Amino acid sequence: MSAPTVVIVPGLRGDAPAHWQELYAARTPGTVTVGFPPKDRWHDLHARTALIEDTVADVNGAVILLAHSAGVLATVHWARTHGTSTASVIGAVLATPPDFDVDWPALHPRPAELAAEGWTPIPRSRLPFPSVLAASRNDPLARMRTSAGLAEVWGSRLVDLGDAGHLNPASGFGEWPLVDDLITEIALQRTS
Repeated sequence: MSAPTVVIVPGLRGDAPAHWQELYAARTPGTVTVGFPPKDRWHDLHARTALIEDTVADVNGAVILLAHSAGVLATVHWARTHGTSTASVIGAVLATPPDFDVDWPALHPRPAELAAEGWTPIPRSRLPFPSVLAASRNDPLARMRTSAGLAEVWGSRLVDLGDAGHLNPASGFGEWPLVDDLITEIALQRTS
């Protein structure tokens, strides 16, 4: 049995070479990253779920999704709307999903802007594959109780990261060593 392909689903950031997802991709051969939509469709959920669909369809074999921030929300929307396409997905690591009921810091899109682009309501049904949701207690884009509630409805195992901010370079994160363990956990579920 060949190793699963890790498909990275980025959030709303652009290129960020110091971001843990990009560092993971750089050190892990065979990793595939979902591309970014054109700038005129940057916040368009449909464009993002179509990119996830195309990327997963291009992978030959099993897939583990590795999503961060708005990439988590795009992933769960994709799973809800592309059910038959999820068959190759053996699991997902979902890191720090944002909370639309939080007043996000400057330089982030307003939750109302994303709602207008189809991001709400956030799907609240069990995912069709195993998942782990990693959440931070001091994330400026989400409350821990909301993240815990999403983990419960999605059927995800919740991982409490403590005070990790939004798990991005602005929060002091480059490498995120725990991600390797979480991916291994998902891959091992496939063989057990």
